[in-house]
Amino acid sequence: MNKIVYVEDEPEVGQLIAAYLGKHDMDVIVEPRGDRAEEVVAREKPDLVLLDIMLPGKDGMTLCRDLRAHWNGPIVLLTSLDSDMNHILSLEMGANDYILKTTPPAVLLARLRLHLRQHVAASGDTPAPSLTPHKALRFGTLSIDPVNRQVLLSGQQVALSTADFDLLWELATHAGQIMDRDALLKNLRGVSYDGMDRSVDVAISRLRKKLLDSATEPFRIKTVRNKGYLFAPHAWDI
Repeated sequence: MNKIVYVEDEPEVGQLIAAYLGKHDMDVIVEPRGDRAEEVVAREKPDLVLLDIMLPGKDGMTLCRDLRAHWNGPIVLLTSLDSDMNHILSLEMGANDYILKTTPPAVLLARLRLHLRQHVAASGDTPAPSLTPHKALRFGTLSIDPVNRQVLLSGQQVALSTADFDLLWELATHAGQIMDRDALLKNLRGVSYDGMDRSVDVAISRLRKKLLDSATEPFRIKTVRNKGYLFAPHAWDI
């Protein structure tokens, strides 16, 4: 059984979702205050954290950012705020997903299960198809170790979130190939590109910054117009 901490200040909503997930082998602890959530997460050690945005004490975006600084598990925003800006901001803060409360419960359950599976696979508890190579990938000064999930650039460790590492690994294992948004979303999140989702673009921009690529003229993770992104295998000697 998976354990979830759900931070939600509306009792009826919290109880309904907890009851539904409870019927599907998930133990849900509901916490109504954002300023107490970190303490609850530290105590309960959940497999996933589910956050509303509008919370007393500390809002969900800030809480997501603060949790991500020291907690590596999946964080999902569950909110009634249908906003592209909030969606993008949540991903910048380190969230794994942004789900509307109007989403059918069965779809919510499926997406939570997906994030739980991906996290278990990434943690090495079960083999993950994308992480089957046990040797680090090396491209000039860049080294990517899938076992320890460690990235070194010119001998310096690069701090990456789980989502950032998974994106980098997906690009690096397809070095020299153009990866479109649809392929990246399907491989990383199990969803198809709807023509509007900018989460991949935001994540690529964040990854470039951490890997010292150019923001205006990227040469390490290139943008191929109208096609996607290309990891340049020979651009890491500079």
